[in-house]
Amino acid sequence: MAEEPRLATVLNVNDDEANRYLVNRILEMSGYHVLEAATGMAALLLAEEHRPDVIVLDVKLPDISGYEVCARLRANAATAAIAVMHTSATFVTADKKVQGLEGGADAYLTQPYEPSELIATVRSLLRLRHAEQQARLRTDQLIEMDRRKDEFLAMLAHELRNPLAAIMTAIGILERKAPSDTKEARMHGIIQRQTHHLARLVDDLLDVSRITRGKVELRTEPVNLTESFQQLLAILRPRVEARGLKLEVHLPRTPLWLEGDATRLEQVFTNLVDNAAKYTDEGSVTVDLFQEGVDGNAQAVLRVKDTGIGIPPEKLPAMFELFAQADTSLERSRGGLGIGLTLVRTLVRMHGGTVEATSGGLGQGSEFVVRLPLIPADRVPKTLGANVLDSRRARRILLVEDNSDARQSMRDLLELWGHQVAVAQNGVQGVELALEHAPELALVDIGLPGLDGFQVARALRARVGQNLRLVALSGYGDPEAYQQALKAGFDVHLTKPVRPADLDRVLSNL
Repeated sequence: MAEEPRLATVLNVNDDEANRYLVNRILEMSGYHVLEAATGMAALLLAEEHRPDVIVLDVKLPDISGYEVCARLRANAATAAIAVMHTSATFVTADKKVQGLEGGADAYLTQPYEPSELIATVRSLLRLRHAEQQARLRTDQLIEMDRRKDEFLAMLAHELRNPLAAIMTAIGILERKAPSDTKEARMHGIIQRQTHHLARLVDDLLDVSRITRGKVELRTEPVNLTESFQQLLAILRPRVEARGLKLEVHLPRTPLWLEGDATRLEQVFTNLVDNAAKYTDEGSVTVDLFQEGVDGNAQAVLRVKDTGIGIPPEKLPAMFELFAQADTSLERSRGGLGIGLTLVRTLVRMHGGTVEATSGGLGQGSEFVVRLPLIPADRVPKTLGANVLDSRRARRILLVEDNSDARQSMRDLLELWGHQVAVAQNGVQGVELALEHAPELALVDIGLPGLDGFQVARALRARVGQNLRLVALSGYGDPEAYQQALKAGFDVHLTKPVRPADLDRVLSNL
C-alpha cells in the first residue's frame, strides 16, 4: 500500500488570541497541521521539538521580538532550515520589511491580509523548502559519490602499482645487462617507456583527485633547479628523441636555489616537456632555464617551446583547466587525460610561482613559461662535503613483500648491487627474520596479509630498536598514507612502483 503523504506542519506564533485562532482556522481548513505559540520563547522550544515546515511569526511578541526569534532559529543548526514568514500589523513600513528579510525571514506579510494571500505564501515557502531539501539531498549524494570515487581511485592505484612495481624493478635489472642485439635493445626501450608512462598516468589520476579536494601537500627543502633539471634530462631526452625530435636545452652555469618539493617540481618539468613532445610531429623542443632579477626579487624562469601543432586562440584561455585537450580529433592520436597542465598550474602556484601559455595559433607551435621565486643568497645551502657513504657498500637488507613477482625482482636487483637480502612473504615471517638476521634496512610492504606493514613497523621498533632503518613500500601515495607510515615508525615512505634510482638514493642516505 502506498504511504500517505506527510501533512505539512505550520507553527503559528502570535500573542493576540483572536488573531491566532483566525490564522489557525485558515491553515487547518487548507489541510495543514497547525501548532501554536503565544511567546517567542515558546516558539523556539516548539520549533526545536517538532521541526515544523513553516513558521508564521508575528513580529511584536510579549517577551522577545519576532526578529530575535528568527535570528535564534537561524543560529540553531536544528531549526536553521525552517521557512519563516513574518507578519505584522504594526511594523508595516518598507524599512521594517527589509529588516525582517535581511534578518533571515523568507517572506513578510503586513496585516490585514486576505486568507488566500496567506495560503499562497505558505505554499510558496513549502515549495521553496522542498526545493532546498532536494538540493541538499543531491549535494549529499554527490559528496558520497565523490568519496566513493576517491576510494576507488586509491584502490585502483594500489592494484595497478603492485604489478608496475615488479615490472619497473625488473627493468632496472635488465638495464644492467647489455642487450644481445638491436631488436632486444628496442624491446627493452619500449617496455621501459610504456611502464613509466603507465606509472605517470596512475599518479596523475590520483593527483587530480587530491587537487580537487585540496589535499596536495608539499615536502619542501632547498632545491637546486639547475642540478634537478640536469638529472631529469637523462630521462626526458630519450623520450623526446624517440619521437624523431631534437631537444635543445640551455641551462645556467650557476645553481638556481628555491624552497620547494623536488618531486613535485620534477613532475612540473616532466609534464611540460612531455606535453611539448606529444604535440610536435617534427622539428624541436627547446628548453631554457635562467634567472631574472636579483636579491629578493630573483626568479627562476623555465621556457618550454615547441614547433608543434599549436593552440587555437579560442582554446588558449582554457588550456590549464581540468580535462582540456588540444587534440579533439576522433582518433585521439595524441593520447593523454587532459589533466597534466592542471597539475602543472596547481603545483607551480603552490610554490608561489606562475605559468602561462602562448601560441601563434594552429601550426605555429606553443610556448609555456614558468616563473618560480628563488631564495635569497643568505639562505642558499652550503655545498655538501665529500664524506658520503657509498650506496654500493654491501648491506644486510630485509624485504617483506607478499607479491611474489615484486619480491623476486627487487631481491634480484638488490643482490645485483651486492647486498645480502633476506625475504619474507608475510608480516609474521618478516618480524622473525628481522630478529634472526639483524638487518640494517627493512623494506616493508604496507598491504601485507594478516600482520600489515604498520603492525610490522611497530613490532620491529619495539623489539629491534631505532638502529634499524625502516622503509615503507605502498601503492597508496597520498599524504595520509605518508603520515600514517611515519607514525607507525617508518623512516621513509616510497610509493610503488619504486624506481631503482629512488631505491638507490635511500641506500645512499643510510
